[in-house]
Amino acid sequence: GGVRRVAVRVLLVVAGAVLSYIGVSALLSPRAFYAANGILLADDPSLLSEVRAPAGLLVVGGIVAFLGALRRSLTRPALAATAVVHGSYGLSRLVGVALDGMPAQGLVAATLIELLVGGLSLAALVGAPRSATRARPGEGWG
Repeated sequence: GGVRRVAVRVLLVVAGAVLSYIGVSALLSPRAFYAANGILLADDPSLLSEVRAPAGLLVVGGIVAFLGALRRSLTRPALAATAVVHGSYGLSRLVGVALDGMPAQGLVAATLIELLVGGLSLAALVGAPRSATRARPGEGWG
């Protein structure tokens, strides 16, 4: 019902804000963004290109999440995208912990947030009846 729709919208807005903030920060100011966790990026155009490429994907993911919060017909695709992006980042970080050890505390917090948002997005997607996130005829934004 209405409460569930509001909860899904809030989830998508939070997911979109996180993805957009991280994406824009890493895209436009990668050295400063990564330095916050003790990661020093060399002045190497190839390295910076590799850092910026996934940042652009995060920005797009954030936009998709925001659109899903605003437009009912985009809610399911936005939840799927959010679950995939946040979930894959969180799970990949767990692989890193297993293979490399514990990262900086900020990255551990990022892992927990990514797993939480990804899991909640997946649960909302799986638990939603298909009609609950489809626009009705004549229904626009909102």
